[in-house]
Amino acid sequence: MRFVFRTRYQQDLQLFKDNGQKFWYGLLVVALLAAPWWFPEYFVSQLVFIWIYSVVGLGLMLLVGYTGQVSMGHAAFLAMGAYTEAYLQSKGWPFVLSLPSAAIVSGLTGIVVGLPALRVKGMYLAISTLAFGFIVEEAVTRADSITGGSSGINLGGLEIFGLPIDSELRFYYVSLAVLALCIFGVMNLMRSPTGRAFVAIRDSEISAQSMGIHLARYKTIAFTLSAALTGIAGALYAHKLRFLSPDQFTFLQSIELLIMIVIGGLGSIHGAIFGAAFWILAQQFIVTAKDWLPPAIGQQTGLQPTIFGLFLVIFVLFEPLGLYGRWLKIRTFFEIFPFYRKGMFKRQKSYMKSERLK
Repeated sequence: MRFVFRTRYQQDLQLFKDNGQKFWYGLLVVALLAAPWWFPEYFVSQLVFIWIYSVVGLGLMLLVGYTGQVSMGHAAFLAMGAYTEAYLQSKGWPFVLSLPSAAIVSGLTGIVVGLPALRVKGMYLAISTLAFGFIVEEAVTRADSITGGSSGINLGGLEIFGLPIDSELRFYYVSLAVLALCIFGVMNLMRSPTGRAFVAIRDSEISAQSMGIHLARYKTIAFTLSAALTGIAGALYAHKLRFLSPDQFTFLQSIELLIMIVIGGLGSIHGAIFGAAFWILAQQFIVTAKDWLPPAIGQQTGLQPTIFGLFLVIFVLFEPLGLYGRWLKIRTFFEIFPFYRKGMFKRQKSYMKSERLK
């Protein structure tokens, strides 16, 4: 068993708890940097999708997992970032300017959604964000001069400081670097007073307000930052696919993103990454398994959403803390064996209690 003794208040604000954690995360970084040289190009391509969806998961986790505000329209913010990036790239903007611009446009859109949503919460907030997703989807279809409408729009090659990103290997490192910066930003945000205010609002809005936390201000900030992170992922998503159309940002994708972070584990940065990895790898597993299933089952439309729906039900019933919660239990079991007990995690409060009055 490992003990960490704290002797200074500053130790509570450190990014890493101890030197052991620094070692393992450093080893992970080295492995990720070397991964493209070990695996085939197809697997590297799937890792790129994991990094992109991890950025989306971070944005959605910031709003749902940390602030307790439900969103069923995050595909709209993904679309705003993707189409902004495509439009600015067509005008010749460099990537170092178009990427922050995509985040700003999505963030401003988050303010537009967040301000009216301040008057509602719980189910009504989910419905309002869902309506916004439908509005953006229709607007993207109608704005032919900017988005290409139903015909879609193509993106050209990507360059960063004159270096063409013309291979999967180079784009892997670009997306990994963006993900690392986003993780670092969210980790620092959650150590700040703003991040602590988010958690207080999630646990109890009434208690947070009684402590002087301005609910409207911090909810709006949460919507803005969440949308900005999703916009960054949208810009990477656009360059990864090289083609955008409105049917890529539907209501179903918003639900899939929400399922992704629930399976990964609400209220943790690890959960956003675990959820993205599970989402991409499970899709590949389903595609492979179709060849082994009877044609009456494998060729059915809607097989993938059905399987993911079953996964969601299983996790909600048997592992509400998600994949990260399961990992915590396994790690704790080995750390304190043979003193581990099944009920050790039962006293943890569940999330999404902000709509309750007691």
